[in-house]
Amino acid sequence: MTDTTIEQATAAASGAAATERFRGKQRTEGAEVDTKRVDTLATELLTAAYDIIRRHQVTYAEYDALKSWLIQVGEDGEWPLFLDVWLEHVVEEVASENRQGSKGTIEGPYYVHGAPSLPAEAKLPAREGEEGTPLLFQGQVRGVDGAPLAGAHVDIWHADNDGYYSQFAPNLPEWNLRGTVVADDQGNFKIHTIQPAPYQIPTDGSCGKLIAAAGWHAWRPAHLHFKVSAPGHQSITTQLYFTGDEHIGDDIASAVKPELILDPTPATDGHGREVTYDFVLDKA
Repeated sequence: MTDTTIEQATAAASGAAATERFRGKQRTEGAEVDTKRVDTLATELLTAAYDIIRRHQVTYAEYDALKSWLIQVGEDGEWPLFLDVWLEHVVEEVASENRQGSKGTIEGPYYVHGAPSLPAEAKLPAREGEEGTPLLFQGQVRGVDGAPLAGAHVDIWHADNDGYYSQFAPNLPEWNLRGTVVADDQGNFKIHTIQPAPYQIPTDGSCGKLIAAAGWHAWRPAHLHFKVSAPGHQSITTQLYFTGDEHIGDDIASAVKPELILDPTPATDGHGREVTYDFVLDKA
């Protein structure tokens, strides 16, 4: 990675990109608003805030600091980052509580729709000499009844060996380490990529100020992101982690689940590592 990439991969730049991507999501359009539901949720959220203020005797200085920080979060474009890091894991928990198939977890702020379509065995788009340990990720997509799901889509994206995502850091090819792999007629797939590194979420913006003020760390364990889908089945969004990672137990985003931890072995061809993991989808 060039010095230019490192210098310019700022919280403001990635935050602006994440905000723009979120605003473009089709799922946010035309949503119906249930006024009773809004009243209930908003009232309980405010009531919880009132309780915190009273119990901890919040001062005007602290209140003004909070107000200033909230304004800065918006100006930095970091609301997607803040919400996805600290709240999304609970929303996902509730949404997936009745799922019988594979475990899901958060999407995070760095998904990009429309990644290049790739065959059942494929190498993710990457720079020549892409740094990192080669990784073969393979498996099968099937239903909860065990039937293979022919032509299932395995949308995968992940950070590079320096912890940066394409389209959210400069000087990276548009679709670097992103692709939509189409499984074969038995639901099988083989994806050649590199094993990503752990990384810190951006700390030079408002979220970083919160982390520093609270004495937290900013690290996420290394992970692969997936969206897996097939006709007639519920799509699943998940992340897969790697055994032995220093931050498996204290992920800043609280997104790790035991079922999502991979244990790769040396590749049979002696080049890098490999791991097999199957995705099981619920009926729609």
